[in-house]
Amino acid sequence: MAAVGNGLCDACIHQQVVPSTRGSVFSLCRRSREEPAYPRYPRVPVLRCPGFEPPSPASPPSRR
Repeated sequence: MAAVGNGLCDACIHQQVVPSTRGSVFSLCRRSREEPAYPRYPRVPVLRCPGFEPPSPASPPSRR
């Protein structure tokens, strides 16, 4: 699925793109499952995030 314009989230290993049945697309922060300080669906575009982690060159693509 193509990036949805969510700032840092689009390059973060914790992002999961969630399509709705009505055609909308949401950016879910999987880090919020373990750490409640992170919003489940952050306001976009995210320009700063202490939990941002880019994918490592050796890691497989994230589930989007």
